[in-house]
Amino acid sequence: MTKDRGAPPSVWVVSDGRAGIENQGLGLAEAMGRERPIDLSVKRIGWKGALGRLPWWLHPLPRQTLAPGSDIAPPWPDIWIAVGRATLPLSMRMRRWTRGRTMVVQLQDPRMPTGPFDLVIPPRHDRMKGENVLPILGSPHRVTAERLAADYARFEDQLAPLPRPRVAVLIGGKSKAFNLSPERAAEMAREIETAVAAAGGSVLVTFSRRTPEAAKAILASRLRHLPGMVWDGEGDNPYFAFLAAADYVLVTEESTNMTTEAASTGKPVFVLKMEGESLKFRLYHDELRELGAARPFAGRFEDWTYQPLDETGRAAREVLRRFDARSGVG
Repeated sequence: MTKDRGAPPSVWVVSDGRAGIENQGLGLAEAMGRERPIDLSVKRIGWKGALGRLPWWLHPLPRQTLAPGSDIAPPWPDIWIAVGRATLPLSMRMRRWTRGRTMVVQLQDPRMPTGPFDLVIPPRHDRMKGENVLPILGSPHRVTAERLAADYARFEDQLAPLPRPRVAVLIGGKSKAFNLSPERAAEMAREIETAVAAAGGSVLVTFSRRTPEAAKAILASRLRHLPGMVWDGEGDNPYFAFLAAADYVLVTEESTNMTTEAASTGKPVFVLKMEGESLKFRLYHDELRELGAARPFAGRFEDWTYQPLDETGRAAREVLRRFDARSGVG
């Protein structure tokens, strides 16, 4: 079937459905949609049995081994945006299946040769290079001024009366390189409590799915007596409302997503030390510090200004530029 050349390009965002992964693809696609109309679809995939744990090269017939509900079938999109290891067996074959008609964009470092993809968009601290590689600082995300304002409006009655400075506290958790033990959680709570009390402000605390339960309980109990809100996991997560309301943002160092989102607000971002070490993350935080976006938390709040980070918009414009070039537009 011939596509109407005047129609908006069809864009699929493909992932295994985990929110932190899917939101990277959606963030990029939505940024493209702010540049021009697109026809966006979200595709969530799974694999039969234990296939999802196998490396990409051990999926000889990926479409036949997808779990029920994985809607991956023609008509194929104009632009395929995939994120996460689970998508690799499909992404690496998409150009062959579509005879090159679909532009294949893979987010994150695929840890495989980049030849099967039209464009790979990894974090800069992964130090990937190549003609079809566009490194960005951090990761794509869905934070916009409009979204922050809309979410703030939903929680305004609870947030507006809180004393300033309002401090958003974004707590992640255990990862390959980092951990948040009860001991570190107690130290972190004391550091935050002391600084907020000294400033006469309030806290806006939210946790991720990766936050260990023991650490969450300690931080919540230690910070709940301060003015503010501590999200208990019930109902809608006020994460974006907290970013909108905050004067300062504290974020744990292991989360590229949360740090990048915080740095997109233009507000001072302070990085909370976790247990563990990672050269890649040290390089990432060094870049944020050089841009003036973030500093290590030293137990007190400081004011400064910087140009809000917009790597998602930059990546979106580059995807569209390359799409136009391969389509003969312009």
